[in-house]
Amino acid sequence: MKRIVVLFFLVLGIINLVFFSRVASSEEHAISPYFFVEGGESSLEHFPLKDTAVDVVINGVFAAVTVRQVYSNLGGVPINGSYIFPGSTRAAVHGMKMTIGDRVVQAKIKEKEEARKTFAAAKQRGKNASLLEQKRPNVFSMEVANIMPGDTIEIELSYTELLVPEDGTYAFVYPAVVGPRYTSVTPEQASPSERWVQNPYLKKGSAPHTSFFIKVALAAGMPIQEIGSGSHDIDVSFKDQSQALVTLTKEDGFGGDRDFILDYRLAGTNISTGLILQQGEDENFFLLMTQPPKRVQPDHIPAREYLFVIDVSGSMSGYPLDTAKLLVKSLLGDLRPTDTFNVMFFAGDSEVLSKGPVPATQATIQRALAMIDNRSGGGGTELKKAMNRAMKLPKQEGVSRTMVVLTDGYIHAEKEVFELIQHNLDHTNVFAFGIGSSVNRYLVEGMAKAGQGEPFVVTRADEAEAAASNFARYISQPVLTDIDVAFSGIDVYDLEPPVVPDLFAERPLIVMGKWRGEPTGLVTVSGTSGTGPYTRKIPAGGAVAHSHDGALHYLWARTRISRISDFTSRQGSTKHREEIVALGLKYNLLTPFTSFIAVDEIIRHPNLDSQDVKQPLPLPARVSNLAVGGGIRRVPEPGLFLLAALVCASILLPRLRRKRR
Repeated sequence: MKRIVVLFFLVLGIINLVFFSRVASSEEHAISPYFFVEGGESSLEHFPLKDTAVDVVINGVFAAVTVRQVYSNLGGVPINGSYIFPGSTRAAVHGMKMTIGDRVVQAKIKEKEEARKTFAAAKQRGKNASLLEQKRPNVFSMEVANIMPGDTIEIELSYTELLVPEDGTYAFVYPAVVGPRYTSVTPEQASPSERWVQNPYLKKGSAPHTSFFIKVALAAGMPIQEIGSGSHDIDVSFKDQSQALVTLTKEDGFGGDRDFILDYRLAGTNISTGLILQQGEDENFFLLMTQPPKRVQPDHIPAREYLFVIDVSGSMSGYPLDTAKLLVKSLLGDLRPTDTFNVMFFAGDSEVLSKGPVPATQATIQRALAMIDNRSGGGGTELKKAMNRAMKLPKQEGVSRTMVVLTDGYIHAEKEVFELIQHNLDHTNVFAFGIGSSVNRYLVEGMAKAGQGEPFVVTRADEAEAAASNFARYISQPVLTDIDVAFSGIDVYDLEPPVVPDLFAERPLIVMGKWRGEPTGLVTVSGTSGTGPYTRKIPAGGAVAHSHDGALHYLWARTRISRISDFTSRQGSTKHREEIVALGLKYNLLTPFTSFIAVDEIIRHPNLDSQDVKQPLPLPARVSNLAVGGGIRRVPEPGLFLLAALVCASILLPRLRRKRR
């Protein structure tokens, strides 16, 4: 008997050893974020970024944003600092300058490879240089070379974006921190543009080592009915009924670990509607914004199927997953008896409630709720794999299928997800719910764009109920279909988007483009609503031509670049790349293939012994330490193997004794 027991534990130990060695091997080979260990000798040099100050000027529907980053070297050796930071998915980044003492260097836009070579050469020769690159449309990297002990270098970025109201509410969002991303790509497979994922993070509760300030000057053009922020504590001072200044309160503490969100509503129920023109030396641009009709009647709604795809990876542990559960419970409670649904959970793998859609009865809803309550967060985020499985689930004929994805978006392969959505639009509508204090908005908004829908983002648990209610109302019916925008009396071209998708929410229809000649005649918006044909006419000649500081040509070019690049995996074809580069260089824009480079020609440090450091990032607010390790596959603890061994032994030993008797 003893021999059998010894042999049993020996075999179990071998299995344990092999299992964990394979896990360790897989962990070592996947690129992933990691925790920065504080307390080393060169601790000061590892935090070159000291301050981020954001100045925002909102004029009507345009936001002009200036971001000032101050880098200092408080240590004893020269350093080259690198910093990963987020940006708005709607931002058109069109300027950068570097200030060292009293010297100001204006950055130039160059093709990405040329800019990187210029930066590397300046770095090697001991010059101060800065390089701004786009890693994702909402993730940027800043590299600053040869920061000498005692140096202070200020980098100033400029961008503009369009504010689009939803249900009559305008929102300005400034993303403040990049959440850790998950990928299974190895260092050998990763391209240089993908290696930013390997970035250090501070553990929960660590001091941030940097400060964050933001100031918003709002000139709405109409009386402001209400203004507030659900993300930060703010002070608001009014200049008059339509102008206000917003700053962070002193009591807010460090505000750079979550998105800054400013919401405001204008007096009355209407949103800004009309045609805005911009005249330039070589090109003229226009922006059409028109309010759609009200929603369709409930009796015109077809049978519906809902598929809830819920992220239960490590970064969703705690508040994000708890909020996702509340959202799904609320949405399930709003289903009609004629609706069907299914629920899928995913991390590294996925699990479904049923092999096909089930009717929204009390029994099936209770079964789904029990399944939801029993889930906890852990593991990586394999979103594409889960969505691909969900797309292949059986679908009923004649039923409108809607997939709802709930995630914080901490994945790496966004473009592949967009492509998957587009390829399945003929049978599945896709809507994204971003949950977390610093959501990957590029993923969430890109999924909505690919699915021709509307993104929803929940940053706090107390927003969940209202967000679920808004979402349920939003996806319950389309607002306007078969849309056509016709121009008579004004010569327009290069329209964005070239084809207008269906509208699902009470938000304006946006069309941008270029125009020639005299702006006269009419713009006619037509389509079909739930109550029949819809038509709206807007006079072109009544529009006032003004520059808006050149915002329209930046925004038009950014929109076209986004359309070309967002839905093409692996950075697109050579033709797409050339088109994006041409647009970036012509309109002075940061793109996936163009970068800003600034070089001070004074040689500061010819010894070439500068230390390369990466600025550690704080974890987004209410995101647990489990988020760092998303690239590590979660496995049972070794203690569980011992427990399993003891259980097996307790079963085997009595049987062996009885057999000997």
